[in-house]
Amino acid sequence: MYDNTEPALSVVEGWFNAFEVMRKKSSGQGHDTPYLRLQKNNCFGCGKNNPQGMHLNFTYDEERGSFVCRFRLSKRYTGPPGHAHGGIIATILDEAMGKVNKLRQVIALTSQITVDYLKPVPLNQPLRVESHEVSVRGRRHINMAQILNSKDEVLARSRGLFIAIDPQKMFAKFVER
Repeated sequence: MYDNTEPALSVVEGWFNAFEVMRKKSSGQGHDTPYLRLQKNNCFGCGKNNPQGMHLNFTYDEERGSFVCRFRLSKRYTGPPGHAHGGIIATILDEAMGKVNKLRQVIALTSQITVDYLKPVPLNQPLRVESHEVSVRGRRHINMAQILNSKDEVLARSRGLFIAIDPQKMFAKFVER
């Protein structure tokens, strides 16, 4: 189980200490990869600092080798009457697949995502999303995720291609100094 209770590192400190802390544990919450921790997490899917966000909270299930998040969707996420909007479903699946890259201590961005909408995803019901790694080839990470109801029926599933990036090169201009 990952644990992210240690104090937040500055982004620059984190980058330079990447290899020293790779074995530190993290809860899987947010974009807080052990070596890159932003001062505030404003991610729409998992950010605690985004008041309009979904506040999804992921944990890693070591036995199953997957990230898991249990949640309920309020009417704010309505698509068809009584059910979630397809874009919200895709967001949850993308967020779950993105967490898997933490296992390899990389920052990897979504390049492609395919979603199979199998059954309508209900509002105000207990749901969970699970994600796991399929393969890694160089910078290319392929992950899968699925949303299940309380009866363990798969409501939606996805497969995504994530490309590992150098966060210092890509995000340096966004770092607060």
